[in-house]
Order: sequence, then C-alpha cells, then structure tokens
Amino acid sequence: MNENEMKTLEEIQKSSSKIVLAGGVFDIIHPGHIHTLNAAKKLGDILVVVVATDKTSIKMKKREPLHSAQLRQELVSSLNMVDLCIIGNEEDIFKTVDLVKPQIIALGYDQTHQEKFITEGCKKINLDVIVARLESPRPKTSSSIIQKEYGKDIHGL
Repeated sequence: MNENEMKTLEEIQKSSSKIVLAGGVFDIIHPGHIHTLNAAKKLGDILVVVVATDKTSIKMKKREPLHSAQLRQELVSSLNMVDLCIIGNEEDIFKTVDLVKPQIIALGYDQTHQEKFITEGCKKINLDVIVARLESPRPKTSSSIIQKEYGKDIHGL
C-alpha cells in the first residue's frame, strides 16, 4: 500500500464507521461486479475493496489477467460505491484482513472462499467479523465469459 492509501485507511479506522471488506480479481468490470459491490456497500458505511495480485489472479482464474493489478485497482477505485481500493497480499489473505480490520467481509456468489475458513482465519488474528454471502441477479456473467464471447471480436480489430 502506498502512503495515501495507508493514511486513508487509518482515517477510516479512527472513525466509528462500519467497514465492509470485499475482494476479487475485477479483470473486466461487469454488471455482476456492480451489483455485488453495491450490495456490499449497503452492509456498512465504508466499502474497502481488495483487488487480487496478478499471481493470485492466475491461481484463481487459471489464466493471465487482461489488466495488471495496478490498473484493476485504478478501475475499481473509480466506482462510486468504493471508498478505498487496495491490492491484496499475495501470501496470506488474512494479512490484508488484519490491515483493514473490517466488521463485515462480503463474499460474492461465485467466490470459492468458505465462510467457515474466513471466520476461523479471522479468529486467529483476534478479529470478530460477520461473513456475508451476497447473491447476484446475473450469476451467468463473468469476466471469463465476456473475454471468451467478445474478446475475439474486440481485440481482433
């Protein structure tokens, strides 16, 4: 995290705001992302979004991301429901969770993280969180589908 992100996070933590943490790859922003992030924001006062590193993205998606972690962070930061966007820790997701110290962790409908895994990991770092699984009205939308269906037409110009 850069100095400005750290300063913003410190200010958020000093306030009495309820912090919601959401994360993902966010390679191609689509309506499912927007719905999920809006739903996450409604769970609290401040929405902090963690963008996966390039290496984590490859591990999760089994493919190279189209955009670098820095560009994906910039894109997600520009969304009006997002109060702060940071790039995650490659080694241990709980280092990022401990850094942010959210009261709520919002998981998208398609995220493979198990609620119990998140809850147990948070207990190990003495953090009491609520894990919320969010639904999506567009469960068939994904960056992979968009890339497969439209990428060949867009990038083949």
